[in-house]
Amino acid sequence: MKLSLLIVLPALFVLPLAGRAETPPEPLQLLSLDAWTDTGAWARAAEVHGSTQEKQWKSVTPGDVVLYNGAEGKTTNMVSKGEHGDVELEVEFMIPKSSNSGIYLMGRYEIQILDSYGKPDNGLSFSDCGGVYERWDDSKPDGSKGYEGTAPRTNASTAPGTWQTYQIQFRAPRFDGGGKKVENARFLRVVHNGVVIHEDVEVTGPTRGGAPGPEVPRGTIIVQGDHGPVAFRKFIVRHTRFE
Repeated sequence: MKLSLLIVLPALFVLPLAGRAETPPEPLQLLSLDAWTDTGAWARAAEVHGSTQEKQWKSVTPGDVVLYNGAEGKTTNMVSKGEHGDVELEVEFMIPKSSNSGIYLMGRYEIQILDSYGKPDNGLSFSDCGGVYERWDDSKPDGSKGYEGTAPRTNASTAPGTWQTYQIQFRAPRFDGGGKKVENARFLRVVHNGVVIHEDVEVTGPTRGGAPGPEVPRGTIIVQGDHGPVAFRKFIVRHTRFE
């Protein structure tokens, strides 16, 4: 399915990485509500300010610049109309104190958004900001249902209420002609606020909370909207192909 009513921008998201198989097309800006389904209370504003002390918005100014998850900061998960395989994302996001969200590539592999400001590097886990979230198996014994997951190599988070950036290069899983998976998905490179926090992280299957069903060659982007206030003022997607 093609993305609809999206603004085509100049080619401005190019991270140096060996192995790109072809020149990617122009990027797409997904700040319009028309780019998403299941938008619930998601809305647009001229400006939002996240509280530095509480898990709520400090103020919201009416307008059409920022995409945010409603006045209450809690609504449905937002699902892109378009699907992707290999992809590059450039995202600018903001959360108030103690808030939580996440971006699921192909609807299945989550990069966490969390207020992790000030947490020491030696205490980071997969659930901190920038973490590749854990996988989950209800059939396993208590205490071991959650497994895998990759913590960011360093804490690059800025204070709650400030705007932060992700630059993500993601390689989709590969399948043979019969539909059997032959290679796992990989986060080739994740940059948080200008700091590299992941390189070539393999994900053996969907992370917790992702879309149900088997892994697929292409999928939607899902943005978590039900865990706390989150806003975006850039959400650029470039479809590409990595070797």
